[in-house]
Amino acid sequence: MVMLLNRDSIWDRLVSLGEKPLTERDHGASAALLAALGGEVPAPFAVRRFRALPTFSYGEGDRHPGGPAEREFGKHVDQTNYSVVVGDQVVVKWLTPPVPMPHPAPEVFAHLVEVGFEQTAPPYAALTRVDASGETLLALVTGYLPQARDGWEWCVDEAEAGRTAFAADLGHLAADLHVALSTFPGAPGDASPAGGYRAAERAGQALREALDLTGGDDGAWLAGRAATLGRELEPLAAPIAGPLIRIHGDLHVGQILRWRDGYAVIDFDGNPTVTGAEPYQPAARDVAQLATSLEHVAQVAVRRRGVRPAAATGWARQARDAMLAAYRGRLAERGRPGLLDESLLRPFEIEQECRELIYAARHLPRWRYAPMGVLRTWYPEENL
Repeated sequence: MVMLLNRDSIWDRLVSLGEKPLTERDHGASAALLAALGGEVPAPFAVRRFRALPTFSYGEGDRHPGGPAEREFGKHVDQTNYSVVVGDQVVVKWLTPPVPMPHPAPEVFAHLVEVGFEQTAPPYAALTRVDASGETLLALVTGYLPQARDGWEWCVDEAEAGRTAFAADLGHLAADLHVALSTFPGAPGDASPAGGYRAAERAGQALREALDLTGGDDGAWLAGRAATLGRELEPLAAPIAGPLIRIHGDLHVGQILRWRDGYAVIDFDGNPTVTGAEPYQPAARDVAQLATSLEHVAQVAVRRRGVRPAAATGWARQARDAMLAAYRGRLAERGRPGLLDESLLRPFEIEQECRELIYAARHLPRWRYAPMGVLRTWYPEENL
């Protein structure tokens, strides 16, 4: 049975949200929430507003049932929550289950609006609930971007076609995002272990976990290169001289939508595979993850589109180089070239591939081919 909700009954339904996550059975819940946000929000709920919600208006000849239509957001490679499109203008992302505050998204949304960063889905509101256990985030409300496709779709198309012109746009987008986030208040002034940022410790642990969790022929190959990979991480043991900024934390092509009017970066939820990740890190962390995701796209193109491995590897190299060149150039244009510490890129890339292997082992075994394919292309002489 489908439960129909309105602006009055939505609060009653949300009281039980932790025990009964919203599903497609709760038809009308997202539209009802948007209507309710226009009035007073009752305790124990609270709302943080970032921008005014759009109005759902209709022309004289339009037929409508009294409220905006809902539809599910659709399949998404990394969709771990339940998202609903309302009236083709707004997306309500229900956190399933609700997550404890503080959560990175609301404060990042507020800052990006304050500094005028527009290359994201417009953030409208965050809904929380406060009870005896504390405050939890229930939903995030953002704008709907027409004709949007995530990078695991559009970027694989580019790889299959051998096109790399898009890479400059990605580099500019990442640089503009980092310049915006670099003014986020509260950045620590010390990147040393005493200051709380332990890059070498974190990376070494990731390598050890990847070695422990990767079995079979891939595991044997990885174990044979453990010393080489460890040496690649050594620069992280030196003091990090560059600034620590608020980073995206999970910046890969799947978080970059190509839509009707260009590109947009989304999902400021942090990296779900890293427990206790520091919000302030070198910008190189995001850049390394974005660069390696282009190489993952190449592996997907080989596996799913039949692209020749040599062609895919060449495409990834060209796309990566173009993205990095555009990123550096945009930072220079914005007067912030010091945001990128080039010496950190390779060790962060190695760590990222280790984390991809950990993710595959724990959550998605079929994904292991992508990071292993990337590592094998990085060390081709080791394959003989």
